[in-house]
Amino acid sequence: MRPRIKNSQASRGKQSDEAEAKVGDAPRKGAGSRRVRAASDHEAAPVVHANRLPLLPLRSDLVFPQTVVPLVINRASGIRLVDDVLVGERLVGLASQLHPEIDDPGVNDLFPTICVGTVLKMLKFPDGSTRIVCQGQTRAKLVRVVQTEPYLIGEVEPLEEVEEEGVELDALVHHVNRLFQRMVDQSQQIPEELQVAAMNTREPGRLADLLASSLPFSIEERQTMLGEVNVRIRLERLGQYLSRQLAVLELSTRIQEQVGSELSKAQRDHFLRQQIKAIQEELGEGEGENPEVAELWERIKAANPPEEVQREAERELERLVGMHPSSAEYSIVRTYLDWLAILPWAVASRDRLDLRRARKVLDTDHYDLEKIKERILEYLAVRKLKKDMKGPILCFSGPPGTGKSSVGKSIATALGRDFIRVSLGGVHDEAEIRGHRRTYVAAMPGRIIQGLRKAGTNNPVFMLDEVDKLGADFRGDPSAALLEVLDPEQNSSFRDHYLDVDFDLSKVMFIATANMLETIPSPLLDRMEVLHLPGYSEEEKTLIAQKYIIPKQLEAHGLVADDLEVTDQAVRKVIADYTREAGLRNLEREIAALCRKVARRRAEGKRRSVTIGPTQVAELLGPSRYFRELVDRTGVPGVATGLAWTPTRGEILFIEATGMAGKGGLTLTGLLGDSMRESAQAAMSYLRSHAKLLSLDASKISKTDVHIHVPAGAVPKDGPSAGVAIASALISLFRDQPITNELAMTGELTLTGRVLPVGGVRDKILAARRAGIRTVLLPRHNEKDLVELPPEVKADLTFRLVDTLDDVVPRLFEPPSAKARQKPEPVKPSTDPLDSVKRKKVAAPSDQKSDLPPQKPHRRSRSL
Repeated sequence: MRPRIKNSQASRGKQSDEAEAKVGDAPRKGAGSRRVRAASDHEAAPVVHANRLPLLPLRSDLVFPQTVVPLVINRASGIRLVDDVLVGERLVGLASQLHPEIDDPGVNDLFPTICVGTVLKMLKFPDGSTRIVCQGQTRAKLVRVVQTEPYLIGEVEPLEEVEEEGVELDALVHHVNRLFQRMVDQSQQIPEELQVAAMNTREPGRLADLLASSLPFSIEERQTMLGEVNVRIRLERLGQYLSRQLAVLELSTRIQEQVGSELSKAQRDHFLRQQIKAIQEELGEGEGENPEVAELWERIKAANPPEEVQREAERELERLVGMHPSSAEYSIVRTYLDWLAILPWAVASRDRLDLRRARKVLDTDHYDLEKIKERILEYLAVRKLKKDMKGPILCFSGPPGTGKSSVGKSIATALGRDFIRVSLGGVHDEAEIRGHRRTYVAAMPGRIIQGLRKAGTNNPVFMLDEVDKLGADFRGDPSAALLEVLDPEQNSSFRDHYLDVDFDLSKVMFIATANMLETIPSPLLDRMEVLHLPGYSEEEKTLIAQKYIIPKQLEAHGLVADDLEVTDQAVRKVIADYTREAGLRNLEREIAALCRKVARRRAEGKRRSVTIGPTQVAELLGPSRYFRELVDRTGVPGVATGLAWTPTRGEILFIEATGMAGKGGLTLTGLLGDSMRESAQAAMSYLRSHAKLLSLDASKISKTDVHIHVPAGAVPKDGPSAGVAIASALISLFRDQPITNELAMTGELTLTGRVLPVGGVRDKILAARRAGIRTVLLPRHNEKDLVELPPEVKADLTFRLVDTLDDVVPRLFEPPSAKARQKPEPVKPSTDPLDSVKRKKVAAPSDQKSDLPPQKPHRRSRSL
C-alpha cells in the first residue's frame, strides 16, 4: 500500500485546522500504511516553512517537540533575542551547539536539526541572567544563517514525520515500554511524573520524544533521535539506548550488592574476632600464646635494632595480633616484620687490618692499579688507628675492561668483608634505591637494603656499578636518591620508604664505577672520591696476558700449561692487529679463541704440545682486523693527524683540508659537533688575521674556498681539542707542504693563537703510539700528565710542548724523530699453525683472578 504524505505544518485557515484534526483522530490503518504528521495530532504546529526565525544556541540542552523545558540565558545576544521574540509571535529556533565551550557559535557550530519552540514565559534575575520556559513545537532543518547581529537569524525548513502503522510499530512500542519499566524497577531516580506521562502516551512518536528528552542519554544520542523523522527507526534507536542504559544499571546494582556483601562479611568477621578475644580473656589465655607472634618478637629482639625500630616493631606486632591470618593486611604486616628481624642492625664483620696481607691479595688479583691499592692500604692504616672511622666513598673511573668492577671484590677480600654488587645501568625508578611504600602492591625495600640483607653484615663493600648510566623519568631521579646514600654526613640515618625507619650506612664502604664522569650529576660526583683507571700500554697488556689471562683461559678450556704456550710476540700481534681498546676484554676473547683451537685439537686425539707464534696467530684468527694507515693517509699537503678520546679508548683522528677557487668560504663535514665546528672557524680566522706572520699568502686565502673533512663520517665527533690539528692542516694546505708523517697533535686553539690544555692525554698518547706515531705535540699545561705514563711509552715517543701556534708551526715540517721503531723477531712459517716446538714455561698460580667481564663496544669519538 502506498503511504500517504502530509505536511507537518498546519494551515492558517479554519478548514486546514479541521482537516488536520480529522487526520489526527483517524483510526490506524493496517500493516504497511504510513502517515506523515506533526509532533502532535491534537495541537496545530506553527507555520515555519521556509521561514526566518531567530536562533537561540543551547550549550548542553536539547528540546524535543511537545516538551516543556526551562532554559537559562546568560549571553547578551540571547537576552536580546528573548526580548524581541516576546513582542512578536514568540517563535524561536532552539539549536544545540556541537561544542558547548564556544561563546559565539556560527552555523558550523550548530547541529543541523533544530526544534522550533514557543517562549511561554520569561523571568529576569538580579544577576543579569534571564530564565525562560519553552515548549517545543516541531522539528526543522537549519538551512543557513542569514543574520548574525544582534543575534543569529536562520532560514529553516520543517521536517515531515513519517509513521508506518502496523504490527511492527506496535511491537516496538511494547518493547520500549517494557525496557522503560525495567529501568524504573532498577533505578530510584526516575520521577513518577515521567512514569505516568509515558503510561498515558499513546502516540509512538510522542512516546519516543518524551523518553528521549527525559532519560540520561548523551547529547549526540538525543540529537540523533531529534533528527530522525521516521518513527519506527526512532523507536528502534530508543530501544538500543534503553538496553544499554539498563545493562549499566544492572551492572552497577550488582557491584553495589557485591561491595555491600563484602562489607557485611568484614563486619561479621570483626565482630566474631572481638568475641573470640573476649572469650580468651575470660579463660586467661593471653595474646602471648600466639607462637608466630612470639617467634617474630624474639627474632626482632635478637637482631638488636635501635630503640626507634623496636618501638615500630612493637606497634606493628600489636596490629598483627588483632588481625585474622586470612586477611590481606596480615601478610603485609608479617612481611614487614620479617624484614625488621632479618636486617643486620648490629652485625658487622671484623676487618683484617694486616697491610702486608692486603697488599699481597691486591697484587695477586690485579696488575698495576697503584692508586687504588695505595688508597685501600691508607684506609686500613687509618682504620687500624681509629676504630670508629666511617667507610670511604670511592668512584673508579676509566675505560671499559680496565678492572673497575672486579677490583671491588679484591678489596673486599683484602679487608675481610662481604662483597655486594648492584648494577645501576638503565635504572630509572627512584624506588629502586629508596624502596616502595607499603601501601603499594608487592612493595619491597630498595636495592641498598636488599643488598645489606644479602650480605648479612652492616659493613660490607658495596659496589654501585655503572653509576654514570642512571636515568630519570616520571618515576623520579635515582641519582637524587643516591645523594643521601653517598654522603658520609647523612647516610648514618638513611630512611628506606618501605622500612620507614633509619638505617646506619656509615660503616659501609661504597665503591662506584663509571666509564665517564660527564654524565654524573655534579652534586653526586662531589660526594665521591674519584680515582681514575687509565688504559694499558702494549707492554702492560702483554704482561697481564701472560700472568693472568692465559692461565685463566687454559683452566677454563680444560688445558694445562704444558698443552699450550703463547709467545710474547704472538700476544703483541693479537693486541696490535686484532684488538683496539684501552682495556683487556677483547684481548681475553681472542686468547680464548686460540685456546678453543687447541682444545679441539686435543679432543681429536692430537696430544702434542703447541706453541703459538705470530704466524700461527694470523692463521688461527684470520686476517688482521685493524691496520696502521698512518703512512697511506699522511704525506700530502692539507692532512694533519690529531688525537681523540672516547669513553672506551684513545684514537687518532685525521684532519683533511682542501682548497678550490672561490671567495674564502669554509665548508665542514664529517658529522662534527658544534665545538669542533667553532674550533675550525677559530683556526681559519687566526690564519687570515696572521697570514703574514705565518708566511702565508693572504690574497690566496681570501680567494680560496676551504673544505675541511674529518673521516669516519658516520661517527659523531665533537670537542675543542682538534683546534691545533685543524690549523696545522690549513697551514700545510696553503704552504703546499706535507706535515711530517710520524707527528700527531692535540690542543685547543684560541683566536689569539694560544694553545690550551685538554683532557684524556694518557689514552691519546697510547693511541698515538699504537698507530706508529713517533712525535706528539702537547699543550705545555699538559706536561703534568706525562708523569704517570709507563716508562716504555716515554722512551718510545718524543713530546713537544707548545704554548702558542707559533711554537707549533716549526714542528710541523721537522724531519722524523731519530728513535727507531722496535720490530718483532721474524718467525719461520709453519704448515700447521698448531705444529710448533714446545718451549718450557713456568705456570702461573691457579688461584690468580682476572678482572675481565665482557665488553660492549662504544663508537662515539670525542676530541676533548
